Amino acid sequence: MVQGAVIRLAALGFLLLSGAPGRTAAAEPYDPWPGLVQDVFNNRPMRDGTGIVAIEMPARAEDAAIVPVTLRTTLPPGDSRRVRVITLVIDQNPAPVAARFEIGPESSVSEISTRVRINSYTDVHAVAELSDGELYVTKIYVKASGGCSAPAAKSAEESKNRLGQIRFRQFARTDSASSGAREAQLMIGHPNHSGLQMDQITHLYVPPFFVNDIRLWQDDRLMLAVQGGISISEDPNIRLTYLPSGARAFRVEARDTEGHVFQGEWKAEPSGM
Repeated sequence: MVQGAVIRLAALGFLLLSGAPGRTAAAEPYDPWPGLVQDVFNNRPMRDGTGIVAIEMPARAEDAAIVPVTLRTTLPPGDSRRVRVITLVIDQNPAPVAARFEIGPESSVSEISTRVRINSYTDVHAVAELSDGELYVTKIYVKASGGCSAPAAKSAEESKNRLGQIRFRQFARTDSASSGAREAQLMIGHPNHSGLQMDQITHLYVPPFFVNDIRLWQDDRLMLAVQGGISISEDPNIRLTYLPSGARAFRVEARDTEGHVFQGEWKAEPSGM
């Protein structure tokens, strides 16, 4: 009887392993995107963003704490609409909305780059809202893990000394001289703690502390407004491509979650430089 029971158990195991009827199917991986569409975008309909907005990231990140991402507006010629807002969503991150980029109505910004933290293998979505209110979405899959909990690259003392230091650079794009497009780069010294990082000495979690609002103006006209979260990397770095408007100066104001305000102003360099 024992031998017969063993044979029956072995046969049952073979049937389960071979995918015979009655085998319990493996659970499908959880996809947070439908819930994010509901929670973040109020279930508004979204169209395929191909030809409207593009997202560029490495398929496998070298460092999950500083993953480069570039967003491009790619409206076809003759389309009179403009991209008003781009929302960057990292689906599997603890706080999925990484940043919301509001493009000024007269800024002609066509490309935005920054660096983000990736917590686990994930889809990353870029949702563009156009001036007519329509939403368009595109996505990319990124292999990275541990970025949100990775220790800060700089010591607490170094971060404190650099807190709020702003650098601003302007330069012409070498690949688009005929179009007159230029680039600007904004760098803010800030630890941008995610709240998931552990102090290596006390072994306590470091409270979240990050830049959550950045505004850049050309003279008095808004060029770009950024609402950031814990997914933006340490020392926020934003680079953008734009067409000069004839403005004489750039002005920046940034705020963090503890109420600090950081400001800077720079003369606009001539377009030919």
